Amino acid sequence: MSCIAKVVVDISAGKEFDYRIPPELEHSVSIGIRVNIPFGASFRTGYVVNLVDRSDRAELKSIIGVADAKPFFKEPLLKLARWMAEYYCAPIEQAVRAILPGAVRKKGAKFRERLFVQPLAIALENTPVFEGLTDKQKLSLDHIVKVGQSSLEDVCAFCNVTSSVVKSLEKKGYVSIVKSQSLREVASARNVIRSEPLVLSSEQKTALDLISAAADKQSAHKSPDAAADNLSANSRHVVLLHGVTGSGKTEVYLQAIARMLEAKRGAIVLVPEIALTPQTVERFAARFGDRIAVLHSHLSDGERHDEWHRICDGRADVVIGARSAVFAPVANLGMIIVDEEHEHTYKQDEAPRYNARDVAVMRGKLEGCAVVLGSATPCIESWNNALTGKFILAELPKRVDDRKMPHMRIVDMRIGAKDGKKSGIFSQDLIESIGDRLERKEQVMLFLNRRGHSTSIVCPACGFTEKCADCSVTLTYHRTDEKLLCHVCGKVTKVPEKCNKCSAEAVKYSGVGTQKVEEVTKKIFPKANIARLDSDTTTKKDSYEDVLGRFRTGKIDILIGTQMIAKGLHFPNVTLVGVVYADMSLNIPDFRASERTFQLIAQVAGRAGRGDVSGEVIVQTFTPFHQAVQAARRLDYKGFCDQELEYRKELLYPPFAHLFVLTFKGRFQDRTAALAGFYSKRLSTALEGKALVSEAVEAPLAKMKGQYRHQVIIRAKSAKAVRDGFRTLTASIKPSREISCVIDVDALNIM
Repeated sequence: MSCIAKVVVDISAGKEFDYRIPPELEHSVSIGIRVNIPFGASFRTGYVVNLVDRSDRAELKSIIGVADAKPFFKEPLLKLARWMAEYYCAPIEQAVRAILPGAVRKKGAKFRERLFVQPLAIALENTPVFEGLTDKQKLSLDHIVKVGQSSLEDVCAFCNVTSSVVKSLEKKGYVSIVKSQSLREVASARNVIRSEPLVLSSEQKTALDLISAAADKQSAHKSPDAAADNLSANSRHVVLLHGVTGSGKTEVYLQAIARMLEAKRGAIVLVPEIALTPQTVERFAARFGDRIAVLHSHLSDGERHDEWHRICDGRADVVIGARSAVFAPVANLGMIIVDEEHEHTYKQDEAPRYNARDVAVMRGKLEGCAVVLGSATPCIESWNNALTGKFILAELPKRVDDRKMPHMRIVDMRIGAKDGKKSGIFSQDLIESIGDRLERKEQVMLFLNRRGHSTSIVCPACGFTEKCADCSVTLTYHRTDEKLLCHVCGKVTKVPEKCNKCSAEAVKYSGVGTQKVEEVTKKIFPKANIARLDSDTTTKKDSYEDVLGRFRTGKIDILIGTQMIAKGLHFPNVTLVGVVYADMSLNIPDFRASERTFQLIAQVAGRAGRGDVSGEVIVQTFTPFHQAVQAARRLDYKGFCDQELEYRKELLYPPFAHLFVLTFKGRFQDRTAALAGFYSKRLSTALEGKALVSEAVEAPLAKMKGQYRHQVIIRAKSAKAVRDGFRTLTASIKPSREISCVIDVDALNIM
């Protein structure tokens, strides 16, 4: 038996520490268990990640004790963490933290305990006559006998009595009151109407059979030692489900999971936005009941703790959640579904900077389970993997019941400007169409991917623009609470009464956000019920569910929102979608700008016409002939991809190369630029012939939270060569407290 444990601690040490296992703990210490250890002059908790027979160190400290009765993770998840640490150039302890929710790791995390009341035999025998009891005692006891075991809190609330009344029943021998664990209820526990599987179309059946075949084949071919660079090679366990909006992808997911459950295997379903979670949970709960668990950031710590343990204990075998749910400890995992797989929200922006889609692919390879990537507009990388045969392609080219795709109109917003007219937020075409739909009692969605009221405040006298002192961005005006807000660092300032530069009293509000769209919409359509859904209106826990619930039941006529409303939502009575400024994302200095613009337009357009009435989409744009806008108008995904792949191949961009972004941050601009330049030159020399290394340049977002930012961008066909070169160079440089350097592997954001 191994006598030495390798332990990682919850600090950024970047290494594993060896500890001797004392004889009395030999049978308690295992991989994944949390242990108490002496660390320097203090004591800490750590996680055992390996058991070995010998150590390079002559003298070892001993583990003090085991903190929990069972391991926090098992071998497959540990292997996934090690792969993440290697692939994304992150310390192992950061990868371990990623696979364990903070609500589970934090000190003192435990189940809630409540007092429960249970009727005793004497109470049951004497029903309904109770002698020697007060009226309140009789009322309480009668209720307890009828409902059986119930929490003391619920009994008191239902009978409108104090706890002393129920405790007096305990003294008289009618009931017992015991303390017991009580799970915190989340969305999965709510009552929903059960649903039955729908009849599938021929395309849906074909897709389901492909998914099931991949799952059956993969279960016999686990790959425990998958190489870090082998992410897409031989990934025949991955099915790319390319289905147009409204084609019934979710029903395919449901029936694929049902097959997994019949085979005694579990499933994980990832969704990109918390706004999608309530609707997704409702559909899955209707099919699978309390077998589902929910994991996302809007749960309380207690709810996340309880849901995680439900999964770990095998009481829930279908997990629905956002990015981090990919690490859910599902036993005998059979399938991982990544819905809207193209979404950038699957990418973590803190170390380890993983992409949940790619982690799902690797977890499937390690654990022998199928992975389904679903989208109407898959990312270019996934589409190329399908074209080259690395992924299995399943297609749903038509909407269910042969419903028509929405009719899309492009409105050129430059026309009014050419005539000398001021361009408003809404074109006349959009205003008339909204009015027509409202008269028919149909619903409308208006999309603008920018929150706030006005994007900047400008002085008309001197041209001064209010900017954030800590970030190189203008402050956004939020009229709801009369404040200027930095959308990068969150800094809040008062709206100035006069120009801070020339003292002129008049200021001009420029640009458009969702608040302004809401304001103008209410003026044009005063009788309509209008609501807004963005991160400003969803600060409360159940805000998403409340707004979407009211919209679903027809209490809201017009829903205005950001990308939260752009994908995945199903509202049959929505017949018109208006895209206010379609080309906003085209102005971002990023090679993926066209792809993101196409995806946003196509996805938000897919919210229209999902019921019996045909849908219409009006796209307002100042660049009507851009390839992304025109391809989205035709809903021509394949045509757009063909053109985009040619462009990327010529310039060696993903999917034909890995993209690395090295970002240097520091308080002093010249020193930060110098270190970035040093890295650029050294890496250019070390990687000559293996990668294209850019010169050090100022980042598009040049200053953030008081720190100057410079970047080095690397493109390479081999990710390993770049990672090795970066690690070697970093190890040879003395760490600097004033300048940080982070590496983003397979970067999605170069801002």
